[in-house]
Amino acid sequence: MSRQDIIIGETPGRYAQALLELADEAGSLETVEKDMGSLKAVLEASADLQAMINTPVFADEDKVRALVAIAGKATLGKWVTNFVGTVAQNRRASQLPAMITAFQNLMSLRKGIRIARVTSAKKLTVTQTGNIGSALESALGCSVELDTSVDPSLLGGFVVRIGSKLYDNSLKTRLGNLKVALESA
Repeated sequence: MSRQDIIIGETPGRYAQALLELADEAGSLETVEKDMGSLKAVLEASADLQAMINTPVFADEDKVRALVAIAGKATLGKWVTNFVGTVAQNRRASQLPAMITAFQNLMSLRKGIRIARVTSAKKLTVTQTGNIGSALESALGCSVELDTSVDPSLLGGFVVRIGSKLYDNSLKTRLGNLKVALESA
């Protein structure tokens, strides 16, 4: 099974694939890609918006109106605005973040770019991010795009996930391994 099969095998992937194909046919793929990135930023920036799309308390019609209004305020193009409206009408608003991620993964796959999800104990500096990106590109022999996040429970170091592979260089794991070694000695 290919990575693309995995991406489009579930509902978010199917919606993302449909948007990608329609935008490609219309010659609007670059615009839609930019707009999906903007939509992701809007969703990530608003805890209230995340709560609204994830709760069944709000009526579906209210979610449609709210999401379309937000898409308009964010000056998103017609493709993404219509996509958001359709997703909400089909009662899939809670899956919108996963659809955006699936779309971005499909675009990266199309461009030959691998996505590396890097989780660190503290926010990485630009230099650290660049060094990790360069090391991964050298090791993998292809372009790599980093998606960074912070998890203070790692204590130090970082964890890199590329597809199904996990590279754990965190202090939390090292201390856990040391504990196991000491207990078994």
